[in-house]
Amino acid sequence: MSILSKIFGAASVCAALGAASFSPVAKADEASPLRDGRIGFVVAVAHWSVYQTPDGKKECPQGINGNGPREIFKTLYPDGGTMEETMLVRQGLNAFPADHAAQFPYLETQGNIAIGVNLDGKVGPRDFVSPDGEEGIDNAFYRVTGCNTGFRGPEGQVQLFANKYLRRFTFNRMMIELSGVENLVDDPSVDVTIYRGRDPVLLGSGGEDAAPGGSQRIDMDYGKDLIQHLHGKIEDGVLITDPVKNATWTWQIESNHPRSLHIRDMRLQLRLSPTMAEGLLAGYFDVDTLYDWTLGYATHHLAYDRLDAPEFYWAMRRNADAYPDPQTGENTALSSAITISMSQVFILHPEEPATDQLASGQ
Repeated sequence: MSILSKIFGAASVCAALGAASFSPVAKADEASPLRDGRIGFVVAVAHWSVYQTPDGKKECPQGINGNGPREIFKTLYPDGGTMEETMLVRQGLNAFPADHAAQFPYLETQGNIAIGVNLDGKVGPRDFVSPDGEEGIDNAFYRVTGCNTGFRGPEGQVQLFANKYLRRFTFNRMMIELSGVENLVDDPSVDVTIYRGRDPVLLGSGGEDAAPGGSQRIDMDYGKDLIQHLHGKIEDGVLITDPVKNATWTWQIESNHPRSLHIRDMRLQLRLSPTMAEGLLAGYFDVDTLYDWTLGYATHHLAYDRLDAPEFYWAMRRNADAYPDPQTGENTALSSAITISMSQVFILHPEEPATDQLASGQ
């Protein structure tokens, strides 16, 4: 599992996810948040897993995508025109991108290194190699995003605001709770439950970074459908879950645009400590919900990073690598991964009095 150390230590990673120390943790004691075999974590940082070199030439030898909404608009309508015949046509195509085939070049990642997980257990001709040399990495979405500044750090608008709003919107308050845990170093069998919380994230003294030790009530009103169960194990301090066939992960990236991602064969690989859980959420992401997620940004914002929505859609369709449509045979999902950092939190269960849960660390 040395890929996890690469994710958080290599200079090529898009953004630093904090300087947490992963010292081994034995069985729980009075100072440990692991009590009664349970420990919770709330998502604090999230980025699409984009491997990048300082100058970008290795993964993007042809450069960075330059055909954004403004550039394409000028090419299509050099002499202008009525709003109905120009702007509304393009905005309509954003909503229904399949109505017109791809028209403009879209630069895809050319390198063979990517951050991610071997989802299918195979090594194929289109697979990547991880930064530490693991073969068979599946991350088709990286082919679409790796040469677009929006998804690259640290200045990319998609990366910046998708993470910035993560802590602002309660809609995004995704949590995991491990139960049946004997210790955080090695445990052959643990249960993992995904919840959505209802409360603000506890922030550190700087007012930006999430701090461990907060508490979260479970959203049982609007979040019941988000309660999901996984099984896993802990090896050398890393939580590895079995894939779950269908999963939902909420991630709102702009005001008034709540969005959820539909993920097939989702699994977690997270390095654990008493205060943090950091690593990857990986699986096959549904093309339609990925596109809908991206349209959480208005064309105005997408133009900052020259991301044209219809061309982005067709790039995803070209690179989709799993779950073929039974009628057309076209793949409907892209392998990918989200690099996440989670802070330890005490999850308050509705069936237990809050005072009892706080007193016991639960």
